[in-house]
Formats: sequence, C-alpha cells, structure tokens
Amino acid sequence: MSFDISKFEKCNLLVVGDLIIDEYLWGAVDRISPEAPVQVVSVKEENYTLGGSGNVANNLMALGAKVSLAGVIGSDRYGHLLLAKLNELGVNTDGVVEEPERPTTRKTRIISGNQQVLRIDRETKKDISQQTLDVILNYIKRVIPGVDLVLISDYGKGLITSALLNSLTSIVKKHNPPRRIIADPKGRDFLKYLGVSLLTPNKKEAALASGIEIVDESTLIKAGNRILETVKTEKLLITCGKDGMVLFEDNKKPYYITAQTRQVFDVSGAGDTVIAVLGLAVASGASFAKAAFIANTAAGIVVSKVGTSTVSKNELLSALTPGCDYASSKLISFSDLPAVVQKLKTDNKKIVLTNGCFDLLHAGHVMLLSASKKLGDVLVVAIDDDGSVSSLKGPGRPIISEKERISILGALDSVDYVVVFSSKQLNKIIEIIRPDILTKGSNYIFEDVIGRELVERCGGRVVLVPITKNISSSSIINNIRTSNIEPQK
Repeated sequence: MSFDISKFEKCNLLVVGDLIIDEYLWGAVDRISPEAPVQVVSVKEENYTLGGSGNVANNLMALGAKVSLAGVIGSDRYGHLLLAKLNELGVNTDGVVEEPERPTTRKTRIISGNQQVLRIDRETKKDISQQTLDVILNYIKRVIPGVDLVLISDYGKGLITSALLNSLTSIVKKHNPPRRIIADPKGRDFLKYLGVSLLTPNKKEAALASGIEIVDESTLIKAGNRILETVKTEKLLITCGKDGMVLFEDNKKPYYITAQTRQVFDVSGAGDTVIAVLGLAVASGASFAKAAFIANTAAGIVVSKVGTSTVSKNELLSALTPGCDYASSKLISFSDLPAVVQKLKTDNKKIVLTNGCFDLLHAGHVMLLSASKKLGDVLVVAIDDDGSVSSLKGPGRPIISEKERISILGALDSVDYVVVFSSKQLNKIIEIIRPDILTKGSNYIFEDVIGRELVERCGGRVVLVPITKNISSSSIINNIRTSNIEPQK
C-alpha cells in the first residue's frame, strides 16, 4: 500500500494519558535465598524507558510529528526522570502536572536469562484532583487550536475520568472543524468515551466492555457491533494480536486486516504504537481503513524488537513499499542496539560482529558471512553508510546505495542483524555490542584490524576468515568500467 509518510512531519498531535516509567533490571540467578525458597537475582544492569502515554509520544516523535502531552507524575525522582526523557525527545510537556501525593507509575521488570522473573507495579488508581484536572483542561484549551488530532491513552491510573473526557470532547467540538479523538480504552465502562471518533480496544477489553465472551469470529463481530451501538463511536478497531485487526463502522461489513508475519520478541507497547501510527495516519489524511493497515504494519515491526520500542520512518516506509520482502526488518538503529544486545546476552547468545562497505556483494563476502555465522549464534553486520563508503573508496562510490545494501544483506540467512555506521562510529558499535568474535577476511593483517584491541579488552577475539584472495568489490567494479575481461562462466 502506497502512502506518503513525509506528511507525518506536518502533523501536530495532542496526547492525553497515563504516564508510566518502565524499569528493567537485567541480571542472573545463581543461587536460592537461604531466607526463603526464592531465587536471588544478581542485577548487572538497569535501564528506563517511557511507557503508557509517554511511549505513544515517543512513537509519534520517532515518525517526525510534533507532540503536546498532558498527564500526571509524582513529585519523585522517577517522575523527574520521565519528564527529562520526554523533554529530551522534544515533546511539549507544559501539560504534565506534578501531584505531590501521587507516586509516578513505575513498572519494574526483573529479567534473568530469557525469562521475566517478576514484575513489580508501583502505582495508584485514584482519580486526579480537581486542581490537577483544571490545570490540564486549561492546557488543552490553549493548545487545541494548533492540534490536528487528539489521542487518549487510558491505562486506568486515574487520569482519564468521565469528567476529563466530557470536558475534552466539549472543547474539541467548539473548534471548526472539530478535531477527531482516538482513544485506547481501559476498563468495563466504555460509555465514558461518548463523543470519541474511534476506539482501539484489544480483544480482551472488547469482551469485557461488551459482555460477550469472544471465542470465534461470530462472537467477535457481535461484541464489536454491540460496542458500536452502545458507545455510538464513529469507528471501532479491535486489535487481535497474531490474528491482526478488525475495523467496525455502522452499516458496513467488518474490515479484516491480517497481521504481518514476523518473529515476535516482545509485545510490550504494541498498543501504543498502534494508536500513535493510526492517529498520525488519520491526521495526515488517510482513511480509517488505510490508517489501520499502516498501524498494523507498524505493530508488526515493533513486536520484533525488545521492550517498549518505536518504529522508524525508514522501517515503516520499507514495510509499506509494494513487493517488500521485509529483509530490511533486520536493520537495527543505534538507539535500539543496546536493548537488542542486552536481550541476546541474557539469552547467553554468542555474538559475532563483522563490518565493511559491502558495496557490490560478491562470492568473497558470502563466504565471509557464512563462515562468521558458524562461529557463533548471532551475526551482526555493521556496514559503512554512503558517506563513509565515498570517503574510503573515492569518487563514484558507493555503487550500491545504503538502503539497497541493507536489503541485500538482510536477505541472507547467515545475517541476523544489520547496523549502519559512519567511519568514526565503529568503536562505539564495538563498545555497545562487546562481541565474542570480530571477523575480517584473511586478506587483512591481524595487527591492522580496526577495533582489535578494543574487542580484546572487552573479552572478545578477532578471527581472520579464509576467503578467495583475488575477489574484491573494487576489482570487479574496475573490470566492469574498463570492460577488460569477459564475464566468468
């Protein structure tokens, strides 16, 4: 499906919702506590990511939109950390209110090996105070004239009350044209969402709100129609996980959207991605049906990542390109690389790293990549960006663009991940990955391998892989240019 995602950059969205900080504690279980029959996790690393409406805003910013955010945090270090992360992204946080008596919602996940050992939730579901409500509504009144669409991210933590929603829909209706509101709902009572343009419950939430147990297609349709009739929303999009999505609207047959087939690593935050991309597509002029398709595609990308993640413009554009085989899904950005590596290491995966230009892939490259993969569990290929290739190889290079090189390498079974870097970033990649093995072709001199000393300091080693010495991209390119040889049979 073709869609001009450059329109995303012209959109300004307002997100109103529950702010959450996701805390990840990574470690190893090496003993049982002498105090009780429970595991003792030795924490090796901890990191924090935006959750809830913060993750919705993060997804929007990653796709180039302008974002205003209204929400509540506590007067604690986790609230300040959450606010700092939002400000770092460039989100307008003037609508984020501190409530001294309210803790910042924090979800702590303790992970050992490939298992989540425990999740600890620190939160309150108490409704926000009248003072906080007034501050947020005044903020909404100020920003709504410049907003294209409103997103509601309801996690049931006390912000999205009937009073807030009634006032919000009233404010929106006063503007010409009225701004559409899309809500990701929570709880049993969907009547509080009266006046919303579209709801995006998952199957479990739809069953709870409709009172119909969803066990097959017919009960799904009954539940969807009942919600439409009751809430009188313009549209209803029920997300069904691996079974895709179903779009309901009055006097039309349900529209089924099949899930994109990908390897699922983590479904955390997939709903945030759906509402963000759905809202952004609608604000950009897409129909609800087309917007749902785009959101479904984005969700398929984000579940292949670890933790609450975002989808980039390049990833989404590649996935929406007709005939795309999703080889580009192996591409990981610098921002996603630490989380992916941490997940691999906690799974005790042996990581092999190789790097190069790979400008005009040839038999020697294939031999290198195949042999490298056999040395470990996961092969990460770091490729020079176009500017770096031009600097290293001279005028007229690269022959094959960065995007095409990513697709070609991603199509190889031996390659698990592709990361793009400039010539000055190789050491940074090595520091992040800390590979067990760094490979280069046997045409290199061991002492001259860039990054060797850093790899060894990190506990890894360098391996020179035997390859055919008389094959190189430069020689092939020169032969083509001069036409001095006949093609090999």
